[in-house]
Amino acid sequence: MNTIVIEHVPVAELPPEWRARLARATGVTVTVRIEEEAQAVVPSEAYATDDPAFGIWRDRDDMDDVAAYVRKLRMPRFNRDGSRNGS
Repeated sequence: MNTIVIEHVPVAELPPEWRARLARATGVTVTVRIEEEAQAVVPSEAYATDDPAFGIWRDRDDMDDVAAYVRKLRMPRFNRDGSRNGS
């Protein structure tokens, strides 16, 4: 980002629109800081739905209940007593 800082500018030398906003005596000096505005990010037309990898698992029957599927993935292989988890 580019920034321009001009110090000790007499109010009388400012553009009329700026002077009207300040409403100060003409003998006063000010510091002018001009910053480049951030550009708004415009979303592109190509969104995630155009990605061929998006939704590649949507037809899997074992993932109809996503919460149950993830719960099963997170379940340990063995019980606390050392026996194998039967699920």
